[in-house]
Amino acid sequence: MLVKWIRCTVVDRRGFERGQRKWAGLLGEPGFRAQGGGWSRAAPSVVHVFAFWESRAFYDSFMARSHDRLHAAQAGTYRDLRTKLFDYRFDVKTGFEPRFSDADVLRVAHCRVHADRVEHFAHMQEKVWNPAMAGSPGMVRGLFGEAPGHEFVVLSMWQSAQEFGKYRADRVERLSVRAQTDADVASVTGDVVELEPSWTI
Repeated sequence: MLVKWIRCTVVDRRGFERGQRKWAGLLGEPGFRAQGGGWSRAAPSVVHVFAFWESRAFYDSFMARSHDRLHAAQAGTYRDLRTKLFDYRFDVKTGFEPRFSDADVLRVAHCRVHADRVEHFAHMQEKVWNPAMAGSPGMVRGLFGEAPGHEFVVLSMWQSAQEFGKYRADRVERLSVRAQTDADVASVTGDVVELEPSWTI
């Protein structure tokens, strides 16, 4: 599965949201699985959208044929667009499905990892971070993905911002020490996204 992460700063909120509804046209696309997203809790004008495709081949076909037509409805409503593609590596918790209906917030963490620490980082994600997140009340599902250049994304969906906040306050520092995260990671950025149900396709 291919995961596309889109970030941008919205300058015309009403126009952007109107254009966002046009992406319902993705439903007829071969290989399209789901799309959802919402507004950053930290920066209210920033949007994060996540799209899921069965494979890179299906995604490339869509980009060559239909993307520009669907995208036209949002032209001029945002700036600073950034996109990144990740290949799915494994679940955080079990049985990941690209569904958004049972979560209120999504946490995205983007990690750039030192080349000689990639395998250790992935191993720690599987053996330390995943069990801790999977055992946290309010954590619904998640995934771990990889992009070229030793970049990784961890997506986790939560029933509420409060539940995620409890996990972060109680456990993150201790887990980070145990997983030797500081030795693995060159940089990490992240955000908490308030999911917008009307954007889910």
